Amino acid sequence: MRIVLTGGAGFIGSNMCRTLLSRGHEVIVFDNLLTGSRRNIGNLLTEGGFTFVEHDVAEPFDVDGPVDRVMHLASPASPADFGRLSLEIMAVGSNGTRNGLELARAKGARFFLASTSEVYGDPALHPQPESYFGNVNPVGPRGVYDESKRFAEALTFAYHRRYGVDIRVARIFNCYGPQMRVDDGRAITNFLWQALSGKPLTIYGTGMQTRSFCFVDDEVEGLLALMECDHTGPMNIGSTFEHTLNDLAEIVLNVTGSDSPIEFMPLPQDDPAQRCPDLTLARSVLGWEPTVLLEEGVARTAAYFETLLDSQ
Repeated sequence: MRIVLTGGAGFIGSNMCRTLLSRGHEVIVFDNLLTGSRRNIGNLLTEGGFTFVEHDVAEPFDVDGPVDRVMHLASPASPADFGRLSLEIMAVGSNGTRNGLELARAKGARFFLASTSEVYGDPALHPQPESYFGNVNPVGPRGVYDESKRFAEALTFAYHRRYGVDIRVARIFNCYGPQMRVDDGRAITNFLWQALSGKPLTIYGTGMQTRSFCFVDDEVEGLLALMECDHTGPMNIGSTFEHTLNDLAEIVLNVTGSDSPIEFMPLPQDDPAQRCPDLTLARSVLGWEPTVLLEEGVARTAAYFETLLDSQ
């Protein structure tokens, strides 16, 4: 197939590109490199079937010739971005989603939206099924990301209902792995970089809040299975391997062999106390669930971060 992928120089996007190319698809990436990196796709630039266009998809874009799939993965997604890139996040969630939908509509292509577990906010229901409407603070510091994705989902379904655009919507839970930014600001990247650099591991709050971490290889497989199934969406794609942040810190210290101490810091506003997907739908429709355990995934991510340290 011929696939247009926004955000293809980012973390999940670059891993997605490699998988798509390995399956023989042609991939056309649009990315403004705001949080993505040429390093993530450097070895793809000379491959046949891969095209990179530096462009902000919040501005209209087009592609010559036929298109089979439009995958909208573009958006800053880290808590570290929510303050400094707040307007850019809102723009790519609104204008960027609409521009991708317009391209899919014009080409008769299937549109795939990478949404997020953040649409559930700080959930009052645990684990979170797709039917749960969420508990989101629209004016809090996380609201720019939460609401941009909620709007993107609403807009995607509006195009489906009015214009008949074929859509798929995935809600991603705490994905991690190689190609993440070292300054990403999420717990795994913070802990790994601190441990490898001999700095204290900073835990916000008591560390008893939970996350369900999904290794990127598993995540990509789940997203592609959803893209090619008959279920419109939304669908949770993540891991049910739920861990506290204290557990994660201990795993990182064990994997890296670091003797870094742990420091506790004040909890940011609206930080979710629990986050874990109900995967009933993914299991029944896709026959999919993740297989990489957290210890293995952290070790593989640590190896990637070590190469970054060695190159400095």
